[in-house]
Amino acid sequence: MTAGRASGDGLDRLAMAVLQPGFDGTAPPDWLLRALADGLGGVVLFARNVTRAAPRTADRSADRDGDDAGAAGGPGPVNGPVDGAVGGAGDGTSALVAALRRERPDVVVAVDEEGGSVTRLEAATGSSWPGNLALGVADDESLTRRVGRQIGRMVAAAGVTLDYAPVVDVNADPRNPVIGVRSFGSDPEAVGRHGAAWIEGLQSAGVAACAKHFPGHGDTVTDSHLALPAVRAAREVIERRDLPPFRAAIAAGVRAVMCGHLLVPAVDALPATLSRAVLTGLLREEMGFGGLVVTDAIEMRAVAALHDPGEIAVRALAAGADAICVGVSSARGESVYALRDAITAAVREGRLKEDRLAEAAGRVRDLAAWYDARADARAAAAGDADEGLGLAAAAAALRVTPGPTGPAASEAEAVGPGVLTRAPLVVSMAARPSQAVGRVTPLTLGQALAEILPGTTTAEVNDEEDAPGLLATLGDTGRPLVIAVHDAVRHAWMRRLLEEALRARPDAVVVETGVPGTPAGRLYLATHGNSTASARAAARWLAGRSQ
Repeated sequence: MTAGRASGDGLDRLAMAVLQPGFDGTAPPDWLLRALADGLGGVVLFARNVTRAAPRTADRSADRDGDDAGAAGGPGPVNGPVDGAVGGAGDGTSALVAALRRERPDVVVAVDEEGGSVTRLEAATGSSWPGNLALGVADDESLTRRVGRQIGRMVAAAGVTLDYAPVVDVNADPRNPVIGVRSFGSDPEAVGRHGAAWIEGLQSAGVAACAKHFPGHGDTVTDSHLALPAVRAAREVIERRDLPPFRAAIAAGVRAVMCGHLLVPAVDALPATLSRAVLTGLLREEMGFGGLVVTDAIEMRAVAALHDPGEIAVRALAAGADAICVGVSSARGESVYALRDAITAAVREGRLKEDRLAEAAGRVRDLAAWYDARADARAAAAGDADEGLGLAAAAAALRVTPGPTGPAASEAEAVGPGVLTRAPLVVSMAARPSQAVGRVTPLTLGQALAEILPGTTTAEVNDEEDAPGLLATLGDTGRPLVIAVHDAVRHAWMRRLLEEALRARPDAVVVETGVPGTPAGRLYLATHGNSTASARAAARWLAGRSQ
């Protein structure tokens, strides 16, 4: 063995150190514990690993006395925990993490907890917190910082080291199928300000933040879970539009950056995950980032269609990535060991420098050490509940516009809360969620209204095939009609159905829970997100209840 080089066992441990695999179940499987003993550096938690939170039940105490919804005994954690502790995950999740740490105290435990539509710890009830677009619309950096801290408080209670958040992509194309309300908005300066504030808030709770998806996933119309998206903008546009929020995140001290599986021809002909020009040349050398670079999940079709998993890992490490996120592992962990073997083989063959692998493993250890040094911050955050914040933040993002069948422009100022005085029919139009959102079941607007106005009913439409017979029921003007749409700007079928429905019922109130489009109906209410918090804020506004 050459002096200074790792032995076979040492090389295997270096290769294991850079992997962050997912796994099935709410307890660590035997193979995972063995992998930790063999040097596995990290794991990533998904909703499938989270102990289910308490069932959602209606809490009408707030409707009686005007205080915030979601108080003790209420549904979901709009202003506090669902399990009486700190966050949406039950005690079982923290017990799972504790079991991992008993095997390897410095394991990096990651989770994708953005708030809004993307939540893992609160997947069973929907997020307590509005998402990024809502925070961007509210445009109060202190509010954003407070929300970031409370999300940090929640994930810290579960024992999480690294939160794969926030999204700092600039949503340059409203047709974007995977970013949308996950972005703070379409203005680079505002996205940078709020991204930095969210990072500061989260990291003040002793949990590492991760800005994503470098170098910017906002100007795409392809979901990288399904195919390889491309950002066709000129380099000067990328510099002016997409990179400033990442620069702001770096200046705010973000501990990690996630690269996106996307093609940026103005920088390189290779996907960003596999591009040395992007990860080393641009992110490291030009922008000066010295923290952990983690890939998005390598089973996503954007890169999985190009190479097998082992080759993706090798090429990403060679390009400058430090940690390989693997969302899906085989039942007995063979796939994780196959990745290890592919990495060590590449080192032995000279395709991956051992120094580069050692550098990557060192950055994983550095992140673990950063987390270990912030036990006091986590303890302080645990006692810092910000009661009522989730609902208040969601309410601050509500925007109301008279629609074309509503009051004239001169009467617009008279439009106020309380437009519903009795139980409505809610027609909900939404496409099936992207894989980024996963199996989240937020409180719907209809459910939130039913908590306040008993007798509210909901009809769901997920595509045009669900529509026959629905429109025939809308001619009944015996009850108010609310039409809730999500990202109608992206779905022609949704816009067509909305137009038909409004011809039958021009008195309908339209609520957009995604990226807003052209106002429609008697009244157009934009929530800028579809979290449980946003649903309750919208319902309380419509019913005239205090926030």
